[in-house]
Amino acid sequence: MLNQNQTPLIDALKACINRPHAPFYTPGHKRGAGISPLLTDLIGKDVFRADLTELAELDNLFKPESVILAAQELAAEAFGAEKTWFLVNGSTCGIEAAILATCRMGEKIILPRNVHSSVISGLILSGAIPIFINPEYDQELDIAHSITPEALKAGLIQHPDTKAVLIVYPTYHGVCGDLPEFVHLTHQYNIPLIVDEAHGAHFHFHSDLPISALSAGADLTVQSIHKTLGAMTQASMLHIQGKIIDIDRVNKALQLVQSTSPSFILLASLDAARQQMAIHGKKLMFQTLELGKAARIQINQIPGLFTPLSPKEKSQGFIDLDKTRLTVNVSKLGFTGFEAEDILNDKFNVTPEFSSWQNITFIISLGNTKTDIQNLIKSLKNLNNINPLIPQNLLYKYKNDHTNNIISISPREAFFANSEILSFEKTQNRICAEIICPYPPGIPVLMPGELITKSALEYLQEIQKMGGFITGCADSSLQTLKVVKT
Repeated sequence: MLNQNQTPLIDALKACINRPHAPFYTPGHKRGAGISPLLTDLIGKDVFRADLTELAELDNLFKPESVILAAQELAAEAFGAEKTWFLVNGSTCGIEAAILATCRMGEKIILPRNVHSSVISGLILSGAIPIFINPEYDQELDIAHSITPEALKAGLIQHPDTKAVLIVYPTYHGVCGDLPEFVHLTHQYNIPLIVDEAHGAHFHFHSDLPISALSAGADLTVQSIHKTLGAMTQASMLHIQGKIIDIDRVNKALQLVQSTSPSFILLASLDAARQQMAIHGKKLMFQTLELGKAARIQINQIPGLFTPLSPKEKSQGFIDLDKTRLTVNVSKLGFTGFEAEDILNDKFNVTPEFSSWQNITFIISLGNTKTDIQNLIKSLKNLNNINPLIPQNLLYKYKNDHTNNIISISPREAFFANSEILSFEKTQNRICAEIICPYPPGIPVLMPGELITKSALEYLQEIQKMGGFITGCADSSLQTLKVVKT
């Protein structure tokens, strides 16, 4: 057992900060001396003293031998992994590295259609061929869940040459699929299960939360420590266990997608977040769960509002729920989620994580307080006193069939193909050459290599009309789209 009170990276950083010396190394601001006063007025001077390069005392991220290695070993033990890598380019680089480490050009990977855009980047970089499975979908609530074990089993039978399976766990709404069964199925074929656990870094630290991916037996999992725990934005971890995935391939893949100039401030925040959870995680998660419970009870007492997801409403694509993730349905008040989000943010200073057609979703974490919950409840009660801009009977009723888009060529082939720009209305039945997705949550509606369908075009137009934000496309106004040139 390691001493989880230790913080080797933070200790080394402190020593470097306090050692008097003349800095003739990067970064150019030289421990803050050259930083613009505009920035020091904003965030102070001390943080720049810790913005150091890979000095001998601070170790090397690509070949750690001292304090980074020690910090990663402590993290592996705390999160239940055999080996852990710190990520400074977010979970995005971890997902990309996972695909690069398991799939070569032209090899198949099974994954749900509601993957994050970082997965598409991994497909483009690797040249892997996606075998998409549609997740279970609740059309009444406009919420996608997980794929089902039956769907995965069918996919593996149809594509026995698959090299890896990637699962989103939990979804952006906090819904968890049957991960132990996914592990069982993939291991029957001796292929690895990769888990995009970006929003589930806290699962390991309380028994009332869903089972963590590693505890369920997953081979590799990527976690955004910054999303639900106490690390800084971008700071993430990649964990591995078992013998199915070649660790050397993971190391080499990470060298392709990680910065060679890692931020030691981000690395130190991972060290601190790990120590915090290893020592106080159970208490912090208990407090967070209590805040979520109190919010749910009070919201369900507000006329016209309800929380549509409950751990009791289990299905094959909905085995468990992260109870720190709070989704509120506002459709009975006549609002779209987009409109409700704007009202809460602009009028009541309450800012959700994201919105969709009918719902707004909030992340409750160890950083929230009882006062935050009180302000949330107060703002939601005030929605009753505001008239929606769009009458309920005019709301677009979206049929979730854009996820049946046909992959005509691989994402990599489409990305590197010659392309042309066409007016939006002329792109139907053409092959998309760019990633187009509402963000958050960053789930592509269209991706390189997919045939552009009428329903996908209508969905994008309606999202924009209702106030959603579209990213990934060169023309954010959606007047034009980039397609593969024929």
